Amino acid sequence: MEVSITGARVLFRLPLGITITETQVSMWIIMLVIGLLCKWLTHDLKVKPTSRRQVVAETIVNTINNLLNDVMGVRFKDFAPFVATLFAFVVFSNLSGLFGLFSPTADLNTTLGWAIVVFIMILSTNIKTNGVGGYLKGLTEPVVFFTPLNVIGEFATPVSMAMRLFGNVLSGSVISTLLYAGLATLSSFVLQKLPGFLANIPIFQLGIPAILSIYFDVFSGVLQAFIFIMLTMAYVSNAASSE
Repeated sequence: MEVSITGARVLFRLPLGITITETQVSMWIIMLVIGLLCKWLTHDLKVKPTSRRQVVAETIVNTINNLLNDVMGVRFKDFAPFVATLFAFVVFSNLSGLFGLFSPTADLNTTLGWAIVVFIMILSTNIKTNGVGGYLKGLTEPVVFFTPLNVIGEFATPVSMAMRLFGNVLSGSVISTLLYAGLATLSSFVLQKLPGFLANIPIFQLGIPAILSIYFDVFSGVLQAFIFIMLTMAYVSNAASSE
C-alpha cells in the first residue's frame, strides 16, 4: 500500500506524477453530496413554505444569518454563503469516517488549504478597511521593534487554525482506535477461561465503541466545525475593525 506524506493512501497514480489519494476521493464525494443536498433543499421553493423541506432550508439560512449578525455584524451579511459552505464542508468531512470514507480533515493538506483561504480573506479585509499603508503600519505597532513578531503572528494564524482542526480530528481517530483495541484485549482477558467459542466473543467491543463514537465522531466533529467557523468570523471581523 502506497501512502502519501500526509498519511492518506494513494489510490491511483496518473501520468506526470499526479496521484489521487483517499483525501481527494472523499472530498469529491462530499462535494457531490453537499451539492445534491443543496439542490434538493432549494428545489421548487414557494413564497410561503408548504413543505418540511423548505422549512428546513429556511431554518438553516436563518440560523447562519443570525449567527453571522451576532458575531460579525450586519455589514458582513455577504459572508453568510462562505461561512455556511465552510461549516458544511468541515462537518461532512469530520463525519465522513462514519460512512467508511477517509476523513479529509485528518489530512493536513485539507485543513491547511481551508486556513489559507481564511487567511487571504482576513488579509484582504484588513487591506480593504485600512489600506495597504494602514495594514503595514499596523505591523509596526505598538513600537517598530515588534514588527518581526507581528509578521510571525500574521502567518501563525492560518497555521494555528489548520493544526488545531487537524490535531483534534486525528487525535479523536487515534483514541477511538486505541480504545477499540483495548476493549478487544479486555474481552480476551476476561473471557479467556470460558469454554469453546465463548472465549472469542469480543463482548466489550459490542456497543461501547458505538457509544464512544457519539462523542469522538459526532459531537466532537460538529463542535470542531463550529469552532473553526467562529474563529474565521472573529478573525475577519477583527481585521475590519483594526486601525
